[in-house]
Amino acid sequence: MIIIPAIDIFEGNLVRLNQGDYNSVKQYGLSPLDIAKSFEDAGLTHLHLVDLEGAKSGEPKNLKILEKICSNTNLIVDFGGGVKSTASLKDAFNSGASRITCGSIAVKNRALVLEWLEKYGESKLVLGADCKNNMIATGGWLEESDLEIHQFITSFLDKGFKRVVATDISKDGMLKGPSFDLYKSLITTCNNNLELVASGGVSCSEDLTNLSKINCYGAIVGKAFYEGRISLKELSILEETLNVS
Repeated sequence: MIIIPAIDIFEGNLVRLNQGDYNSVKQYGLSPLDIAKSFEDAGLTHLHLVDLEGAKSGEPKNLKILEKICSNTNLIVDFGGGVKSTASLKDAFNSGASRITCGSIAVKNRALVLEWLEKYGESKLVLGADCKNNMIATGGWLEESDLEIHQFITSFLDKGFKRVVATDISKDGMLKGPSFDLYKSLITTCNNNLELVASGGVSCSEDLTNLSKINCYGAIVGKAFYEGRISLKELSILEETLNVS
C-alpha cells in the first residue's frame, strides 16, 4: 500500500479542514514546498495536493504552488481542486501534476471526463469519490448529489478508470479512524480493476496498517501528521513495510 501525504492549500497557506467545513480552516504556518521536500527526504514518493480555493470556486487558484513543488521535488503529485475544463486540466499538467483528480466534474460533466480518459489514459487521471452517508458530494463538499458511491465508482471503472480516491466526508479531519466498512464494501463489490485510495479519518499508524490489511491500494494522511499523531519517521517506516507497488 502506498502512503500518500496530503497538502491542502487555501489562500496560499497549508491548512486542514474538519469534514470539509470552510469555516473550520486551520493554518499550520508551514511552507508547502518545505513540507513536500521533507516527505521526499523521508522516502515517500507520492503527494496528494488539493487546491481548496479551486474546489470552492470551480477554477484552480494555486497552480504556482503546484509548479513550485513539482519543479523542486521528484514526488508523484496527484492534483485536485477546481479542474473543470480542458484548459484547466492542461494548465495543471503543464504545472507538473502527474495525475489529476476528477471529482465534481465527473458528476457534473461525465462526458468530458470520459473524453479526457480517452485522450490521456487511466494512468493520468484519478476518480474522486467524496461521499456522505454513501451519497456523492461535489463543489468542495458543499453540494450533495443523488448518486450512490458504489454505483458511481463502478460506472467509471467500467469505462476504464482504475484509481479512485474515496473520502468519507464525515470522517475527514476528525482523527477518529477511517471508514473501514465503506472501503471493505467498495473493494468487495467493485470490479477487480479498482485501485482504491482511502482518504479521511486516519488518526495513527495502526489505521494505516489496517487499511493495508483490507487491500487498499493507497492511503492519504493529512491532519494526523500535522497534529503530531504520526511522525515523519513512522510514515517513512510504513512506506517501506507496506508499499508493494
